[in-house]
Amino acid sequence: MPTLRAETRPFDLLRIPILGRFLRWRHARTVLQGGMLGLAILLILDGLFGPQIAPRNLAGVLPWVHWRGFVVLALLIAGNLFCMACPFMLPRRLAKRLLPAGRPWPRPLRSKWLAVGLLFVFFWAYEAFSLWQSPWLTAWVAITYFVAAFVIDGFFRGASFCKHVCPIGQFNFMHATVSPLEVGVREPETCSDCATKDCIRGRYAGTSAVPADRPAVSSMGGGGSTSASGIATPPGPLALDSASGTVRLPEVAPPPAMASPSVGSAHDEPAGRGRLVQNGCELWLFQERKVGNVDCTFCMECVHACPHDNVGILARVPGAELWRNPWRSGVGRLTERPDLAGLAVLLTFAAFVNAFGMVRPVQAVLQALGRALGSPPEALILLAFFAGALLLLPLLAMGATSASSRHFSGGQEKLTEIGTRYAYGLVPLGLGMWSAHYLFHLLLGGLTIVPVFHAYLEDLNLAAPGAPAWGMGPMIPETWLFPVQVLLLQGGLAGSLWVLLRIARREHGDTTRAKRAFAPWALFVTVLFATGIWLLLQPMEMRGTFMVDG
Repeated sequence: MPTLRAETRPFDLLRIPILGRFLRWRHARTVLQGGMLGLAILLILDGLFGPQIAPRNLAGVLPWVHWRGFVVLALLIAGNLFCMACPFMLPRRLAKRLLPAGRPWPRPLRSKWLAVGLLFVFFWAYEAFSLWQSPWLTAWVAITYFVAAFVIDGFFRGASFCKHVCPIGQFNFMHATVSPLEVGVREPETCSDCATKDCIRGRYAGTSAVPADRPAVSSMGGGGSTSASGIATPPGPLALDSASGTVRLPEVAPPPAMASPSVGSAHDEPAGRGRLVQNGCELWLFQERKVGNVDCTFCMECVHACPHDNVGILARVPGAELWRNPWRSGVGRLTERPDLAGLAVLLTFAAFVNAFGMVRPVQAVLQALGRALGSPPEALILLAFFAGALLLLPLLAMGATSASSRHFSGGQEKLTEIGTRYAYGLVPLGLGMWSAHYLFHLLLGGLTIVPVFHAYLEDLNLAAPGAPAWGMGPMIPETWLFPVQVLLLQGGLAGSLWVLLRIARREHGDTTRAKRAFAPWALFVTVLFATGIWLLLQPMEMRGTFMVDG
């Protein structure tokens, strides 16, 4: 008879008979990355040498119509699956072998502010250079990604590119907080009894266990704080090595021959160990104290490294990590991370601004702004527009809402502290808007990939007889689109309202004061929701297909 514990065990994707066995296979991620790398190579080649007509080029269709749509679908249904299959990580494996890869990431950059800046530049460049319309530029964006991942992770420890730089990764990290699955431990007591901590240290040839007096490498702990640089500083018996950014176990001094290893870097293997045969977590998320999906790439390294088979892909309450505020390994407390809060706010406003850039009223706004600035070049007009829409407007809106929340609740906190606490409540609505927008393009233009591939093979003299069917495009009847979009946006609003209410209760208890603190934030997201409905009602450019308007 099954025990009560077995009956209440959460759903685990790795327990699914066929899919789970594939994902537990050590080379599963390499296979997924290999497939994505093949598509990336085709995209780059067609972007550089193919026809420079976006709807007829893989570089004009795959990234801007298909990839973005499938990314938000994956986030809604499962989790950070794109980072799991990220093709940019295959070349960096070569970099780890060819280059030293032993330097710590610069301390001033150990936060999300660099990624926030890069995201701002990308959103501006997307419109300023019409990236969706230029296969050649799109190909060079992909090449730049490969080079950046190779160089950064070739010289710095762990997965510095993923954790601190990659704009795509930050988009996935933040919105995966709303996903229904996370990589986590099955039985916490098993981790407590584990003497090796292979999930973070890695596993070495010739050893089935690592003595407990060896230094650990992670930001981990049961409480703690976050430094100004964004590094989670653990408390208790664990201590942060300020020089290397690693964590040591101070109660037992490591042997003199031991050097503090870098997670996943064979160049830093300590004396006394064999060859590194399985990485631990390269983003320094110690599974025993990991919470949620922030910074988790679903790389499965901890799954393969765990000697007890105690790590799975588990079901959880979507969005719960946004209102819960424990100290989390590698991240610290969300309420002490203004950089993560800034990332959440930027991505939420960018969801609406990016959609606004594809509707007709944007032209009137840009023309008015150009006249006010003295008719500078279009790129500068767009820079001013994005600075106002993604920097100034969010700052004013968050400041006003924080001030109202403080006033109605009778609090005394700083506005920056209030804004940091409640910023994460915007994430579900932001993902709802991104999904409504990106799925609009996918569902109306998804079948364009068929004639585009046909034309690509035709250029190689490999296509079957007959002309490409350029009229292909919609995956569902067009009349279904708006109801689907509204449903996604309503789901985002409901999620944001629930998260914001839970944050207010966390801060003030289940009291009238909590409701008063919550009210201004409820109004804020409701206004954003109404803005999203208005945007969805506007004719939108059908980028990536030969259709003009949706």
